[in-house]
Amino acid sequence: MASYNRVVLIGNLTRDPELRYLQSGMAVVDLGLAVNDKRKNSAGEWVDETTFVDVTVWGRTAEVAGEYLTKGSPVFIEGRLKLDTWETEGQKRSKLKVVCEKMQLIGAKGQGGQGGQGARPPMARPAGQAGQFQPSTQYSQNNQADQYSQPAPPDDFGAPMSDAPSGDDIPF
Repeated sequence: MASYNRVVLIGNLTRDPELRYLQSGMAVVDLGLAVNDKRKNSAGEWVDETTFVDVTVWGRTAEVAGEYLTKGSPVFIEGRLKLDTWETEGQKRSKLKVVCEKMQLIGAKGQGGQGGQGARPPMARPAGQAGQFQPSTQYSQNNQADQYSQPAPPDDFGAPMSDAPSGDDIPF
């Protein structure tokens, strides 16, 4: 049987991202995300419920998160679930996390979203790493795919629908 592991979340950060670099030079950041849900309970009253999710972001996306996101920033995350397991003092522990594959900053400038008043200055990179943003290949491929996925107009596009007068007085 086939399986499918995909998570899509929109929420607000619960803490400032802490960008770090591995010895290999790969950037990584762990985010805390609060996802709010509003629903009616059995008595018909509206109830707010918050779910807290840990998200791990890698590579250039992690650098962007470290540069532009702060506590409270709204963000869109798409990724996959991963179960982390470890042992502490003889007890097995586990935690379900989201590994981010795509991230979108949402909100206007000055609202804790992209840039604005809440943004921190860019973090320093390890020596030898480029400082310019390069769109990923996947991003470029998606744009090309979207460009060609639109249906083509019919051959008679722009031609009058019939030769009968329409009855309106608009000259165009």
